[in-house]
Amino acid sequence: MSYNPLIGWQVDRHAITFVGHDLQRPECIIAQRDGTLWAADARGGVMRINPDGSQSLLCPQDARISEGSFEERFIQSRNASLPNGLALTAQGDFIICNWGLDRIEHLSAQGHLKVLHDHLDGLPLGKTNFPLLDSKGRTWFTVTTQMQPWADSINAQVADGYIGVIDDNGIRIVASDLEGTNEIRFDDAEEWLYVVESNARRISRFRVGPDATLRAREVYGPPSLEGFPDGFAFDSAGNLWVTLIMTDKLIAITPQGEVLTLLDDGNEQANAELYRQRDNRTLTPQVMQAAHGQLAPWMASITFGGPDLKTVYLGSLLGNRIPCFRSPVSGQPLIHW
Repeated sequence: MSYNPLIGWQVDRHAITFVGHDLQRPECIIAQRDGTLWAADARGGVMRINPDGSQSLLCPQDARISEGSFEERFIQSRNASLPNGLALTAQGDFIICNWGLDRIEHLSAQGHLKVLHDHLDGLPLGKTNFPLLDSKGRTWFTVTTQMQPWADSINAQVADGYIGVIDDNGIRIVASDLEGTNEIRFDDAEEWLYVVESNARRISRFRVGPDATLRAREVYGPPSLEGFPDGFAFDSAGNLWVTLIMTDKLIAITPQGEVLTLLDDGNEQANAELYRQRDNRTLTPQVMQAAHGQLAPWMASITFGGPDLKTVYLGSLLGNRIPCFRSPVSGQPLIHW
């Protein structure tokens, strides 16, 4: 068995620093090699954070934003812009899955917004979650659920999530019957596509076939994780780092399938009630809101950055800054151009 630098290692809480200020729902983070960060922002665009700490909001002037309550903004999440997953193109533009407006958008580097798709086969897309670009120029994306509000899908345990692709042939679904489809990632060779099924509390993967087809679906790692997985990323040793939202844990699944706890920032009492209601299928927005940590409340994504890809950034839904720390192993780059 090869040496795994994560065995016996945990994040030193005292070594955690923070980047950014006054952010709004920095769910997804893109890290460029020069130290520039881009974070999804609930004001309808993307926040640029420069290496010197200065920041500027890239946002269309007519963005429809909401100033409502937690339940209105984060649970109902309808009819107001709420950028979720991001992908950065080689031209410096962004592909955005807009969770609040249920659509896929193109935001140029100059702040011009274009709606790419909001329907598929004549029906609304649903809760668009995360876009991913591959080496062939295709855009892959996920839809978590078509239920409104989206949180109802947790109690219902409905498998109405899907993975879609946009290419020269248009937009189409390539995998369906998924429970709470969240982030997707390729392996280095783009032979496997990994997907988070948040509501099912598992990671699945598909063999990638010709013409953006997916087959041979299987569960990767444990069949059921402790909490709800949200974001994930591979490191160079083959470990899959996974965030558990609400319970606010950072775990890693080793190539052998062992689960390692790297950081636990959860509230034990609130988590116990969350688990109880989850298991009884009676989960409420109030219980969901109460369950979170302090570092990256509602920890949602993980990104490796820095020149050596050993700086880890944690995205969150309820935070206003980005925690970061050093990893003993480098991550898999998210930007391949």
